[in-house]
Amino acid sequence: MTANINIETMQEFGAIVQFHRKQAGLSRVGLADIAGVGKTVIYDIENGKDSIRLNTLLKVLGTLNISLSVNSPLMDQYKAGDHAQG
Repeated sequence: MTANINIETMQEFGAIVQFHRKQAGLSRVGLADIAGVGKTVIYDIENGKDSIRLNTLLKVLGTLNISLSVNSPLMDQYKAGDHAQG
């Protein structure tokens, strides 16, 4: 089952990552090893640090099988190919 949750803060992201990590039975070090990031990164994400690099966050999310999506009122227009670069 898939659920969509609107996330507005890094603290919310951190809580979701921590929940999934614990459900997977992983320690912070274990998740860091599998994701190919430093153990401090997992701590920082779970504690809502604002300066996490997006590519690092995406590695951790992918490891936990968490997908990220982008929503906006213009997404239908974008998907239709009307996104000329300017």
